[in-house]
Amino acid sequence: MPLESPLRGCVVFMGVSGCGKSSLAAAVSAELRLPLVEGDVHHPPSSRAKMQAGVALTDADRQQWLDTLAAVLASHPGSILLTCSALKRAYRERLRRASPDLRFVFLELDQHEAQRRVAARAAEHFFPPGLVASQFATLESPVGEPGVLRVDACAPLAESVGAVARWLRTTAVTARPD
Repeated sequence: MPLESPLRGCVVFMGVSGCGKSSLAAAVSAELRLPLVEGDVHHPPSSRAKMQAGVALTDADRQQWLDTLAAVLASHPGSILLTCSALKRAYRERLRRASPDLRFVFLELDQHEAQRRVAARAAEHFFPPGLVASQFATLESPVGEPGVLRVDACAPLAESVGAVARWLRTTAVTARPD
């Protein structure tokens, strides 16, 4: 049986498509022995179909997805890592309402590099390169919001894992006694 992580509280790995949310979250999950939920698998079929067709999602399209992710967060009283683009502050606030002390790791990446990465994985991923610009048009940077760590998405993975792990340990939410 794996050892339980000493950390408490939920963390969302966020940023535009191609920034490396899934890769960094998986590596941090392994390092800290925390469960990981991939947010993309919770998109409703209609939203996935829109994106595959090259149509950007609207706030209304994202509502059901955000509600589902909020329910996932609320159902984990301990700790969980979640990947979610969380591009707008309103989206992040929706998730914060579901999980007290929610923290965000923001993987910051420029549009050119995001475009390159999304094009490189186009054969394996439902999100097409043509939608990268729409993500940058929607993005409201979380830098300056409470409980947010900015990570350079171009930094080596091991360096980013170390930075996130240190940050989570120093900002760990203390489990409240029953």
